[in-house]
Amino acid sequence: MRSPFDLDYPQLLLAALVVITLLAGGVAASTSTAGFGAYNPQWDGAADLREVAVTEGADSRVVTDTAEYDATAPNGSVAVVLSPDESYDPDEAARIRTFVENGGTVVVADDFGGNGNALLADLGADARINGDPLRDERHYYRSPNFPVANNVSNHTLTADVGALTLNHGSAVAPNGATVLVRTSEFAYVDANRNEEIDDNETLASSPVATSESVGEGRVVVVGDPSLFINAMLDRAGNRAFVGNLFGSADTVMLDYSHSEQVPPLIGVLIAIQRSAVLQIVLGTAGVLGIALWARWPTVDSVLPTLDDSEVSTDSPFLTADDIAAAVRERHPEWDDKRVQHVTEGIMSRRFHSQNDD
Repeated sequence: MRSPFDLDYPQLLLAALVVITLLAGGVAASTSTAGFGAYNPQWDGAADLREVAVTEGADSRVVTDTAEYDATAPNGSVAVVLSPDESYDPDEAARIRTFVENGGTVVVADDFGGNGNALLADLGADARINGDPLRDERHYYRSPNFPVANNVSNHTLTADVGALTLNHGSAVAPNGATVLVRTSEFAYVDANRNEEIDDNETLASSPVATSESVGEGRVVVVGDPSLFINAMLDRAGNRAFVGNLFGSADTVMLDYSHSEQVPPLIGVLIAIQRSAVLQIVLGTAGVLGIALWARWPTVDSVLPTLDDSEVSTDSPFLTADDIAAAVRERHPEWDDKRVQHVTEGIMSRRFHSQNDD
């Protein structure tokens, strides 16, 4: 008798291709290639940011809806907004402001887009991101476009931070906020973006990170979202700074509500986590499915009983009606549909057995 696992080479090859395709699809559905993406493991992604949060003992959570701010206890929570692609509407910004005023911390990191500054204004913060690139031709990593900001203030958020390494970052205008880190005095704002210092551009030490109180909470502004990507977290000062931001937090929310869309599979999982109704429906369906599978009679469980009867299913003259009659005799409690299902299974096995012989 031919086993269902006795596959020839073409069938094995097809099965292998199917498995590989499913695995590739699963990886594609659960990862991202978007810059700053929380599920992008490449150099420009921010997958490592979640790992830093976990290492610091915090619960890492990707947020795709600002309603999550209402459901999260502000005290002991840190939210990170990286270069938002879209502006927050008044209701969304109000949720985040309430979160901050009640004791939460919000980190806004942006460089050349205006959405970060718009959010800062809505939050009631004073600091603003300049929006022009910073360069430093004396203190840099790889090129002057990667300034090493080595003027570090004494603050709990800068403990063990020797410097912050930027990646095409921008200056931050404190406007009364506490300056955490500044560039060296050899840096300049490249207003015309020609990568040269011109007569109207001045060498000066510029702030790149600030902190300020808003209500009972705090807003931290960083002039470079790239400081948080995987490649830049390899720089010791950057990782220490992020570790300090997350160090006292119970919950870290990575706010992607106005940035790249999360991968499809992750989006489904997040939706399930947020919805108690979906959890109940899926849980009930799973229990019912397992129960049905456990109780559903298989052809293999029926055949030994039939083989012991006076009716031989191996007879070449035995018809489907004969087999059905034998099944009914052994299991009078079964309905016609189940008898037909088992009969068809027996006929199929007889066919394969005769062909193998």
